[in-house]
Amino acid sequence: MSCSRIRSGLLAVALLACSTATFAAERRVVGLEADTAVIERAVAFDARAPMKYELESERIAESSPRRKFIPCIYDMPYSITANYPHYKELWQNTAVLFGAGFVTLGVLELLPENATAWNKAEIHKRPVFDRWWHNVKSGPVWDKDNPMFNYVLHPYGGAAYYMSARSQGFNMFYSFLYGLGVSTFFWEYGIEAFMEIPSIQDLFVTPIGGILIGETFYRVKRYIVEHDYCLLGSKFLGTFVAFLVDPVNEVVNLVRGNPAHGYSKRHQPRLGSDIVCYPWLRPAPGCDGHAMGFTMSLTF
Repeated sequence: MSCSRIRSGLLAVALLACSTATFAAERRVVGLEADTAVIERAVAFDARAPMKYELESERIAESSPRRKFIPCIYDMPYSITANYPHYKELWQNTAVLFGAGFVTLGVLELLPENATAWNKAEIHKRPVFDRWWHNVKSGPVWDKDNPMFNYVLHPYGGAAYYMSARSQGFNMFYSFLYGLGVSTFFWEYGIEAFMEIPSIQDLFVTPIGGILIGETFYRVKRYIVEHDYCLLGSKFLGTFVAFLVDPVNEVVNLVRGNPAHGYSKRHQPRLGSDIVCYPWLRPAPGCDGHAMGFTMSLTF
């Protein structure tokens, strides 16, 4: 048998094997797309449209009235402008914040006066709603509260308000507005106004600290979610930090379920074994100076 016929036969076998491997690879891609269909539906105009991350925020904005499925923001690429709002869950978070606000007010009422700078004897001389109206009309003022409250707890509270909306799919701007509304109208001119005149520091420190710390918290939680709630190899540490950076959602999610769990299964599906085959041609001594063949590899 001549060298040219051997070469032709080898090339035909290699091409056949390569075609088989290409078909298997195509089936593998189809399987991957099926496993990530939940993401596909979220960023496409309809089920037939391809996913393009570079246009994801515009496509979501335009297609949202037609979509019944709204993705978990932790499934989507990081963006400060993309919006995937879960209004029902945000209302639930707001109700929890309201309840927690009244509990916090009760705790502050029990603290000694040197911690809160409240003159309780003077405060209780007025009826409750008359006291609130007097404080609202008199403010805001520069308060003399403990710096731990003004510059540590209030920014952290603002970050918790911010994350309440951010983890429910709202972008940076809307999450800031939500935190601003909660800190200003619910807390300063709401609950806390029953006890003291609204504070100038708190009106600025809480929402501004909230967006600065809150967006950092959001990036930290994205990292934790992408690693299946593990941090430094510890599930306990990852879960603890998640509760620390996003307390409202993590607590409420214990009851309503946490869509951020299972990230690895959604984004790194197990595809099974696969065979990769490709032909090659390179210079070699004999047979007119060239050699050909194919390489196969099995992945499982």
